[in-house]
This record gives sequence, C-alpha cells and structure tokens, in this order.
Amino acid sequence: IQNEESVVLFLVVWTVTEITRYSFYTFNLLNHLPYFIKWARYNFFIVLYPAGVAGELLTIYAALPYVKKTGMFSLRLPNKYNVSFDYYYFLIIVMFSYVP
Repeated sequence: IQNEESVVLFLVVWTVTEITRYSFYTFNLLNHLPYFIKWARYNFFIVLYPAGVAGELLTIYAALPYVKKTGMFSLRLPNKYNVSFDYYYFLIIVMFSYVP
C-alpha cells in the first residue's frame, strides 16, 4: 500500500498543513505575523481538507484486499477472550464515518 499514489497525496497535504500551521504559531509568538501566513492558515484548508480526505480514503480502500486476505489485526473465535473483531469491516465503517 505504501507505493500507492494516494499515500503521496495525503502525505503532501499533511506536510503542507503542518508547515502552514506551525509557521503561523511561530510567527504569531514572535509578534511578526506576515499576511500570507495568516491567509494561508485560514484558507489553504479549502483545498487541503478534501484532498487529504480523498488521499486517506483511497489509501484505506487500496488496503482492503490485503487486510481481508491476511486477516490483519483481526481476532477470530474461538479465543481466550471470547471476542471477535474483523479489521476489514472496521475499515469499511471508518470509511463511511468520514461522510458525517
């Protein structure tokens, strides 16, 4: 999954977001906040938020076949805890939870 383009997408978006955020905090602490940094802090999210969500969802979607095939992070019955957990379906629920 790490070779998917969606991983690059959300990593770039997260990086730009964090650089903007911490530049804003730093300049604000120094009492020298350039207009562009303030503008970027409150306007970049219009593009970055949907791009980040798309990157995350596409990455989860790309991981679904591997997770289903390997049973990764899943707990099957019978076991000493008497609990079952399927990570594949958990990821699907997480994907749908992005909607609200």
